[in-house]
Order: sequence, then structure tokens, then C-alpha cells
Amino acid sequence: MNAKPLDDLLQRLRQFAAVRDWDQFHAPKNLAMALVAEAGELAAEFQWLTEAQSHAPDAERLARIRAESADVLIYLIRLADKLGFDLLAAADAKIEANERRYPLTLSVEAPGNTPNTRSLSG
Repeated sequence: MNAKPLDDLLQRLRQFAAVRDWDQFHAPKNLAMALVAEAGELAAEFQWLTEAQSHAPDAERLARIRAESADVLIYLIRLADKLGFDLLAAADAKIEANERRYPLTLSVEAPGNTPNTRSLSG
């Protein structure tokens, strides 16, 4: 994955907060709470939709979903920045851990497996 767009966004967010003197409010605790609040607003856009409706929101709802998704991403990037970790490296490490925890042999698509015969207990 190309980290350049994420790095560019990180720099824009740092600058945005700095010129407004908002860093004083961007403690990790505050950023995590804001992220959760924004994730809740994102989830609210899907509340009461059917599965089919959630796959094809109308233009107005999609605009709100995009805005709330951006808020979640922004707070997540700021949180990782404040705590000094590489978000893409963390995601890569998590995927690798999930690949070990949930090997393909446990997948429904693996030969001989069905939803009733597979086990995810590891």
C-alpha cells in the first residue's frame, strides 16, 4: 500500500490543528472518545436499513456516510500520530495475526467445510 497519501493527509491534519491551536485538545483520550462518537454517527446512518438498502444508499445518505467515514478516519489518524505509531504497519500486523488465527482451512470455502462443520475456536 502506498503510504504517501496517508502521510500527506497526516501533515494536513497536523497543520490544520496547529494553526487553530487545537493540539491542546487532542490528547489521545479525547481523540479516542471523538472517534467513537463519530463511529456512532456513522452507524446511525445504517440503523434500520435492510441489508439490501445498506448496499445501495441514496445520494443524500451516501454523502452523510462519506462525511462520517471521513471524521472517523481523521480522528484515527490523529490518534495514531499522537501515540507515535504507524497506522498502516499496525493494520498490516493485525491482518497477519488474523491470517494466523483464522487460517483458510477454517473457511467455509475450504474443501469439506460447511457452516456447520467448521470451527473458529482455533
